[in-house]
Amino acid sequence: MSGLAARLGAFLIGLSEVTGGLFLFGLVVLRAARRPRLDAYETWRIFYRVGVKSLPIVATTAAFSGAIAVIQAGPNVMKFRAFEIIGWAFGYSVFREIGPLLIGLMFSGRVGANNTAELGTMQVTEQIDALRALAINPINYLVLPRILAMVVMMTLLNVVGDVFALAGGIGTSWLLIGVDPYVFWNSFVEYVTLTDFFNGVCKSAAFGGSIGIVSCHFGLNVKGGAMGVGRAVNACVVASAVSIFVLDYFITYLLR
Repeated sequence: MSGLAARLGAFLIGLSEVTGGLFLFGLVVLRAARRPRLDAYETWRIFYRVGVKSLPIVATTAAFSGAIAVIQAGPNVMKFRAFEIIGWAFGYSVFREIGPLLIGLMFSGRVGANNTAELGTMQVTEQIDALRALAINPINYLVLPRILAMVVMMTLLNVVGDVFALAGGIGTSWLLIGVDPYVFWNSFVEYVTLTDFFNGVCKSAAFGGSIGIVSCHFGLNVKGGAMGVGRAVNACVVASAVSIFVLDYFITYLLR
């Protein structure tokens, strides 16, 4: 029992340290964002790398998420011959939950992990210290462009993903279930509202901000050389996934 209590205590202390560190880092970022001084070239480079290069994997994920939603609803639609609700079942589940969640997890795995690895490598090779020696604030030069890019591009990628998910849902319902695309589209337009769409957009913006803060925090606090970078990347992926689900819970409760 004493060993179990010790392990539990160590886990809770470590969790408190990580949570407190993320909270304090978020406050530092918010203070710097009040008067941002962004480098134009660095900002556009991050926007391109975060957004444009993530488009293929996001489009693929969104298309298959739409197809999966239709396949899951298909048996009940066929059983009750309720073809007029398949568009609603697709839109409500994908726009509100499946789309933002899957895209957020893919985004954290690709962009968040890469960001932590890049900043962690800069930290262990003392490039961050060199910036401070040149009177360049790493928060303004490295962190703010990344968080801004993740919030903006995650939101836009979710919008693009909705289009690909809709195409995947229509194609799957037509080929596998035999629902005419016109029937699917009418059901989707009639029952799915802008509230459902903006619910997913709000979640995507929040997910992008959390991934940005988590990845930058772990990247700037790397210790222990190459092994430390690996541990930071692993911690970033886990913490980003947890933050996505926690935020999803609270946003769903607030916007229900």
